[in-house]
Amino acid sequence: MAGFADLNLPQGLDKKSLQSLLEAAAHLGYSAVALNHVIDFKEKKQEIIKPVSPSELFPSLPIVQGTCKRIKVLTRLTLVVSDPSHCNLLRSTSANIRLYDIIAVFPKTEKLFHHFELGVEPKRVSCKLHEMKDFILTFSHSGQIACTTLDVDLVCINVTEKLPFYFRRPPVNMAIDRGIYFELLYTPAIKDSTMRRYTISNAISLMQICKGKNIVISSAAERPLELRGPYDVANLGLLFGLSESEAKAAVSTNCRATMLHGETRKSACGVVYTVKKPRKVEEEEAAVPACKKAKTQA
Repeated sequence: MAGFADLNLPQGLDKKSLQSLLEAAAHLGYSAVALNHVIDFKEKKQEIIKPVSPSELFPSLPIVQGTCKRIKVLTRLTLVVSDPSHCNLLRSTSANIRLYDIIAVFPKTEKLFHHFELGVEPKRVSCKLHEMKDFILTFSHSGQIACTTLDVDLVCINVTEKLPFYFRRPPVNMAIDRGIYFELLYTPAIKDSTMRRYTISNAISLMQICKGKNIVISSAAERPLELRGPYDVANLGLLFGLSESEAKAAVSTNCRATMLHGETRKSACGVVYTVKKPRKVEEEEAAVPACKKAKTQA
């Protein structure tokens, strides 16, 4: 099983607060965290800056509880988009974008949310029955082409207010096939009872469509007291409609898959990692020489 990870810690805090968050995350058992740099185009025109190296922020990283390894710190960029023109930045070949380990988007409207998964904007179409077949083929082909243009790792789900739209199964399934993960935050549910209700409601609506696949649960904690241990977060995932195995994967294996998805964007066509296969008892006995077998039997 992969180590636990929290892929959303705000980078806008001062160094002392970030150091406290890292120490708390390492003490709780997280082996990796991501410092999240958020850009909201609605507030003002912002440029994507070069990510700050963790070695510049922290001279020494804390050791993960129960291990001898230091916590791994990643860089993450989240784009809050409210207009289709903001998507052009993701299609650009900006050198600074490629330097981030994880790229996430926070779409504010239904059109943008499904645009990031399906790659086409929903339109009202009226046609005759004999024209429907040609329309479906054209619509599917254009969607497959556009899906390769927006290369992101995470799609953030709004949990602080009621969603003004419903999730649609085809674009969500296409996002899952592309290896994109959906992020849910649990810190708003801790702060306020109203946001807790919205968090659980929006999460259950998503689970009904994605069936618990490709879910990542993060904190976005600004203080160490807002952090929760990975097993506590997994238990919280049960309230979101996840099974026990899916809830554990949301803070472990799915986070690792998200990081590997980001590596594919920064490197080449893919990433391969090996796992040692346990040997069976029959294979171990066959590998023992005959002379040693005779001695052990005697």
